[in-house]
Amino acid sequence: MTKKFQVVGIGNAMVDVLAHCDDAFLAGHGIEKGIMQLIDLDRAAKLYAEVGLATEMSGGSAANTIAGIAHLGGRTAYVGKVKDDQLGAIFAHDLRAQGAVYDTPLAPKDADGETGRCIVLVTPDGERSMNTYLGVTEHLAPSDIDESQMADAAWIFLEGYRFDGPESHEAFAKAISACKGTGGRVSITLSDPFCIDRHRDAFAKMLREDVDLLFANRAEMLSMYQVDGLGAAMAKAAAEVDIVVATDSEHGVHIAQGDNRWHVPAVPTKVVDATGAGDLFAGAFLWGLAEGYDLEVCGHMGNIAASEVISHLGARVEADLKALFAQHSIGL
Repeated sequence: MTKKFQVVGIGNAMVDVLAHCDDAFLAGHGIEKGIMQLIDLDRAAKLYAEVGLATEMSGGSAANTIAGIAHLGGRTAYVGKVKDDQLGAIFAHDLRAQGAVYDTPLAPKDADGETGRCIVLVTPDGERSMNTYLGVTEHLAPSDIDESQMADAAWIFLEGYRFDGPESHEAFAKAISACKGTGGRVSITLSDPFCIDRHRDAFAKMLREDVDLLFANRAEMLSMYQVDGLGAAMAKAAAEVDIVVATDSEHGVHIAQGDNRWHVPAVPTKVVDATGAGDLFAGAFLWGLAEGYDLEVCGHMGNIAASEVISHLGARVEADLKALFAQHSIGL
């Protein structure tokens, strides 16, 4: 039976504020380079006032992934919480304009907090340092999960960052149950080593019991499995998850399924902004998988998408990914 949705994503819903800065700006504001740190609304307002010229667009890691799948023509939907405010309207309009279904109930105007935003500071080397005010997206609840939508998904894609929320674990459990109850499958991205540190036991339980496809980068794999080498981490992951996909920056991607291993080289490009590299990799990989391509081809698709998105500012593709796949003689 064909499901209505190839992939439904669940995660943070926020507006990205992207700005260039130098290392001195990071040091002066106590920002650790290359990671995501959570901030409060006052800190968000102060940084916003001091970053200067910025680009604003809908964001959130899994939302970027879903936008990438929609760009490729995939049948997608997204679940993430925004408020009935100006930034919430920007987020909803932008995601729907990509072609994704977005029906998550809005937090009312009188709710505490505001729509989340992520101030992404990009240094000249292309590295991004993310300062995230979660706002109302932190309060994604089981009541926001439409079980019929989850039941009509071939895959659901869960964002590790969303583990930072009082009811998000229960929301994920509800989505997983509805999806798997009709033969759907579960994928997850671990998102960040510090996120893993905060929720290692919850991640470990979900990976053992529910996850069919794991996305992580090298640092996240080593953090999750607490071993010295990527190969050892891949082996541990592959013993409990059907498909394991570990990205390794300019070294490409490593894929494992059972005893099978693939390495797919990266696509060289000039790095302008690393924001969204992993997100768009996952989007293209999942789209390829949903379309029936084999894992190695999906890896090539993911690398092409990641290469495109890091060649410019922001986490939305600007080129036709299918055309790029064709140029590389991949899949199509």
